[in-house]
Amino acid sequence: MEEIRANALLLAGCSSASPAIPDIFLINFYYQHYPPVFDPAQVDPGVTTAIANIVGNADLEVRVGYFGICIQPDNGAFMCNQNASALADLVSVDQDPLNLIWVASTFKDSIVFPYLIIVAIVLAFLSFLLLATFPGWHEETNIDGSEREVKPFPSRPVSQVALATIFIASVFVLVSVMWQHTAAVAASQVAQDLGNGSVKSGVGTTAMILGWFGFGLLVVVTLGLLVMILSISLLDRLTDDV
Repeated sequence: MEEIRANALLLAGCSSASPAIPDIFLINFYYQHYPPVFDPAQVDPGVTTAIANIVGNADLEVRVGYFGICIQPDNGAFMCNQNASALADLVSVDQDPLNLIWVASTFKDSIVFPYLIIVAIVLAFLSFLLLATFPGWHEETNIDGSEREVKPFPSRPVSQVALATIFIASVFVLVSVMWQHTAAVAASQVAQDLGNGSVKSGVGTTAMILGWFGFGLLVVVTLGLLVMILSISLLDRLTDDV
């Protein structure tokens, strides 16, 4: 069940201002003055000065999750909402002169796709329900009247369905996490290049850890079920030979 919790936490990132929830984000954008990068490919290197003048003393961080956006103006408390317009109403032009809230909203609406993880959570839960039907230990009476504990093999069709569902859930999580990681890294680099010298961006470490951790646990469960099914099949063949 830990993989379900990890993916659920990942989806809950930036959905509220509750403790630790704003720290689970896919990407963040924030104003910060730093020496700009100059390159011969830049047609107008002086634009960095114009951007710096526009930014001024703005101090705002914007974090993006699957279902919400959090802002932290002037190093204060985080404010989170699913509606970017509602967050934009809470800050002044001087606090967000380059419309980072709008940029974050565009990223969330156009690139973030949470539904693969939602389907994966449902499939993983279904797989665990199937695993719960596996027979447990119980006592049987031998021919001589003594009792012993036995554990019957689980149903092969049920085991195969559980394996199929958990495998599909693993694939969905893998695709979603890779998509999330690649998109966040690319968008972060583009945003930082456009705000060269005045805007920084980064990828949420906690969200990445939760995503890959959830995928790793699903792979472990998948391999465990596969080994169990193969072992039972081998034992059945050995028994038939005897």
